[in-house]
Amino acid sequence: DSEGGLYVCMNTFLGFGREHIERHYRKTGQCVYLHLKRHLRQKVPGASGGALPKRRNAKLFLDLEISSDLNSDDFEYEDEAKLVIFPDHYEISLPNIEELPALVTIACDALLSAKSPYRKQEPDSWEEELQASKHAKTLVQLDNGVRIPPSGWKCSRCDLRENLWLNLSDGSVLCGKWFFDGSGGNGHAVEHYRDTGYPLAVKLGTITPDGADVYSFDEEEPVLDPHIAKHLAHFGIDMLQMQVTDNGLRDNDIKPRVSEWEVIQEAGVKLKPMYGPGYTGMKNLGNSCYLNAVMQAIFSIPEFQRAYVGNLPRIFDYSPLDPTQDFNTQMAKLGHGLLSGQYSKPPMKSELIEQVMKEEHKPQHNGISARMFKAFISKGHPEFSSNRQQDAQEFFLHLINLVERNPVGSENPSDVFRFLVEERTQCCQSRKVRYTDRVDYIMQLPVAMEAATNKDELIAYELKRREAEAARRPLPELVRAKIPFSACLQAFSEPSNVEDFWSSALQAKSAGVKTSRFASFPEYLVVQIKKFTFGLDWIPKKLDVSIDMPDFLDITHLRARGLQPGEEELPDIAPPIVIPDDPKALDIDESSVMQLAEMGFPLEACRKAVYYTGNLGAEVAFNWIIAHMEEPDFAEPLVIPPFGEVASSGAAALGAVGLDNQPPEEMVAIIISMGFQRNVAIQALKATNNNLERALEWIFSHPDPEEESDPALDTMDMENSANANILAETGSEGPRIKDGPGRYELFGFISHMGTSTMSGHYVCHLRKEGRWVIYNDLRVCASERPPKDLGYIYFYHRIPS
Repeated sequence: DSEGGLYVCMNTFLGFGREHIERHYRKTGQCVYLHLKRHLRQKVPGASGGALPKRRNAKLFLDLEISSDLNSDDFEYEDEAKLVIFPDHYEISLPNIEELPALVTIACDALLSAKSPYRKQEPDSWEEELQASKHAKTLVQLDNGVRIPPSGWKCSRCDLRENLWLNLSDGSVLCGKWFFDGSGGNGHAVEHYRDTGYPLAVKLGTITPDGADVYSFDEEEPVLDPHIAKHLAHFGIDMLQMQVTDNGLRDNDIKPRVSEWEVIQEAGVKLKPMYGPGYTGMKNLGNSCYLNAVMQAIFSIPEFQRAYVGNLPRIFDYSPLDPTQDFNTQMAKLGHGLLSGQYSKPPMKSELIEQVMKEEHKPQHNGISARMFKAFISKGHPEFSSNRQQDAQEFFLHLINLVERNPVGSENPSDVFRFLVEERTQCCQSRKVRYTDRVDYIMQLPVAMEAATNKDELIAYELKRREAEAARRPLPELVRAKIPFSACLQAFSEPSNVEDFWSSALQAKSAGVKTSRFASFPEYLVVQIKKFTFGLDWIPKKLDVSIDMPDFLDITHLRARGLQPGEEELPDIAPPIVIPDDPKALDIDESSVMQLAEMGFPLEACRKAVYYTGNLGAEVAFNWIIAHMEEPDFAEPLVIPPFGEVASSGAAALGAVGLDNQPPEEMVAIIISMGFQRNVAIQALKATNNNLERALEWIFSHPDPEEESDPALDTMDMENSANANILAETGSEGPRIKDGPGRYELFGFISHMGTSTMSGHYVCHLRKEGRWVIYNDLRVCASERPPKDLGYIYFYHRIPS
């Protein structure tokens, strides 16, 4: 309720609308509340202004998180604060030093002056928004026939090819200002303005489908040009064909007519906006499209809807004193915003007519701003807490980890994604095998580039592209590799070499191969196309491919079969632990590091994971990452401690046996992150002398471990009660899975535009009510051409048998 303002309990600091405040008083007995109310007025030129209509005022507090238009120059507001004493609703206007005790006055002042969770975010996300230039609407452009090429730019007055600016009046390309560090240019763009008076210029290399960097020489500041697409088109520049470059030269990132930017966002097609429950957009908070896309997909799943939105009253009633720091409260709030339909309403006809008459378009106050959710979910994470673009797959795993750590009720919604992978490792020399199971949430499909069906076209395109780059000519139209989905599925099921394999049969290193199969099929199958890889310069790159993803997927043939007749198991013998005299001499398996880095994790975090798990492989290191993602130094460089510390902590990390045989807490956390109970993890590690790999095998070979009572174990459980609540497993001792048939139907996919996970844009497509819908941040429209072949993450749901 916003017409009645907001009531804040002075004891718990929880905020309530008018319809909930009475219930809170009756339930808790708290009788002192701070009543906040904002009176919004629209400015009228030449007048003092009047209050907005009651209907608009009633929506004020709901709009505080939905729209930023309240800070517009068109409005002004006045805040009113009162102290309200229940049950008589006795009101005391603030400030009132005379009537109130000093302690109450201090508490009120502290609450009124406190920063919101949004403003606590880093300053970079609160930079002053650019204003539209006063010259944009009336800018005169000379009809001089100038056409700007897509590459090969050079200052018309000198030989500089960097920091170039295009004057939007006459099409002159000139260099920018000189900076004190010697960079920049010779200032020819400013000289040209002084000579001609042409006010606006755009920086070449910054033009993207979302806009460009525009500077007003007259206003002496960066500005917005609402008509930038029209002004650029005057010189033959199509914004949909452009993307940011550092040096003004086109490369693979520049988008020709068939670019993924245009195809994925369905540009050039008139899309019908969708409104109502489940069709609510999310505001881009600055490179937060990865979060928007993932959350749209997550809250299209009934289990997540029931867990958070269905339990919303209970979650709100039992939320902690500071709900901004409670995961379930924030999830419920976000889910309600997306699914209620309150923030996705079609515009009134009168508003549309008014916009047409005034020849202007004002965006509707639709969609939600997830600033508080992002602030909480990214807290302490070195990547997600920044304003940089992130990997949607990495964020998905981060979210699942938080869901696991914060159970809501008896049903854990992340169970629908969890499945078991059976890994069969075979020693090539002895032919003996080992079967192990691990927990996973994503099926990662490799891109079988060698199976492209248009190889001749790709070779011809590459030759033309190199010739065009050498001659600084426009690049040829992009030819995208066409990969059959069956080839990717085949590549997933084929054996892979195990680097640095130690054979327990030979008691020595040997060649080994590994194959993966599904020990269980999840209710919802998430498929990631491994498009991102690393170049020779260790810079993440993306494979621009088209894969014919099926609407119906059958992976029944990938069901695990276990130990087969005639197969002989490898002996259950752990490799010897060798601690080098020089700790820096410890090798790190770079192949495992690369496997993890290709999943989107920070490189330094991958190195630490492989190091602290003793080079036991990417799978074990992956579980270490999941257990340590929220640590502040997660992505910091690996620092190897002095030898004395390595001999103790390092040995424990590699599975050495301590004097009291108590498992290292780090290893316990890894097993817990896989979905097992804490007591099972400790029992397994103690039974295998703290050998992580053998402990996992022990768990799966002992489905009903015996209960043991150990005073030391009880003490450890008490000291680590926080870790004990990581997963609220009930019933079975193993990870909870929802096994069933391996037949699925596609219901959604997330697409990425750009050349790496560090840049670009994410869009989500979901199938709802029999048709595809595109979720592009705030824009939610009926999809006309869903680009299913260009997706990055696909969501399938099981077809009932």
